[in-house]
Amino acid sequence: MNETPKAAWRATVLTIFPEMFPGPLGLSLAGRGLSEGIWALDAVDIRGYATDRHRSVDDSPFGGGAGMVMRPDVIDAALDGAGGVGPLIYLTPRGRPLDQPLVRSLAAEPGVRVLCGRFEGVDQRVLEAREAVEVSVGDFVLSGGEPAALVMLDAVVRLLPGIIGATESLTEESFEGGLLEYPHYTRPQIWQGRAVPEVLLSGHHEKIRAWRRRQAEEITRRRRPDLWDRYHAATDLSEG
Repeated sequence: MNETPKAAWRATVLTIFPEMFPGPLGLSLAGRGLSEGIWALDAVDIRGYATDRHRSVDDSPFGGGAGMVMRPDVIDAALDGAGGVGPLIYLTPRGRPLDQPLVRSLAAEPGVRVLCGRFEGVDQRVLEAREAVEVSVGDFVLSGGEPAALVMLDAVVRLLPGIIGATESLTEESFEGGLLEYPHYTRPQIWQGRAVPEVLLSGHHEKIRAWRRRQAEEITRRRRPDLWDRYHAATDLSEG
């Protein structure tokens, strides 16, 4: 009799829209890993910890201004009730950028707790008291933290052991080694008059590897000069 393996990594998501989870995380590789017990997901309804009959989780901001702010007492009670393991991540446009090093560090934790804000955000006091790590998925504003949580969790889950079969593919992706990824080609060899680069048909692995490296460097230099500068500085330092 095969036993379901104990989940090695757990995501606890606090949200006022628990029905948004697992969403796309229940499909494809992440969904298979979820069903196989490689990772687990708990979606906790913050409104379940409200104390009034209207299940209110927000109130008007001190000092005035538009919108509403999520209450620290309700969030604190939800965090206590939800449990979970790992760092507490609060998704917000003002947070540190979500990047591959952070994704790798979260994948190495036993799990993560994710706080999804709504309205104008969450009272600062509970974020400080709970030592929340503020993280942003980009320089834009979403209606709430849930879509950002799905993005972050997808990035983390795919790094967990057992999710991706060909683990060597993880080492050649964008941001690994500080570069964007090189272009990919498959059949047909000629499509609408566009041919696959000859070097990829040569069977010469060293030449292919060198070509892919040059492509990755050129794409990074043109599209992400910020990454290119960091990569170039790191290369110079390692050669110095």
